Amino acid sequence: MSSQTSPCIVSLDEVPSNRRRGGDLRTLLTPATVGATSGFMGVARLGPGERIGEHYHPYSEEFVYVVCGELEVDLDGKAHPLRTDQGLMIPTYRRHRFRNVGDTEARMVFQLSPLAPRPSLGHVDTEDTETAQVPS
Repeated sequence: MSSQTSPCIVSLDEVPSNRRRGGDLRTLLTPATVGATSGFMGVARLGPGERIGEHYHPYSEEFVYVVCGELEVDLDGKAHPLRTDQGLMIPTYRRHRFRNVGDTEARMVFQLSPLAPRPSLGHVDTEDTETAQVPS
């Protein structure tokens, strides 16, 4: 038996930017926006020299796909290049940070699954917000 429901389509400009960890992060498909029950998906945009501060996820694996740009990802303190059309899976509890090492905007899609028991438990920051920001 199939049921007819409307597609859950969310545009990037419909969700607020989150710059707390650095970069421009926007979560598009989430429990709040589309009623997701198994994870969430979003987009991160990083200008040249910008980065997302180090953190880890105690409940979720993170899947990343680089749409454009040149990134470096630090995994437990070790840097690895991450380029356009490459994907990465980050296991639970693995510390990671992303840096745009190119001279143009970098854009990546991220997806985390499963969901943490509460949103506040989903991320654990391991460096303060000021460290993650690009100096003016």
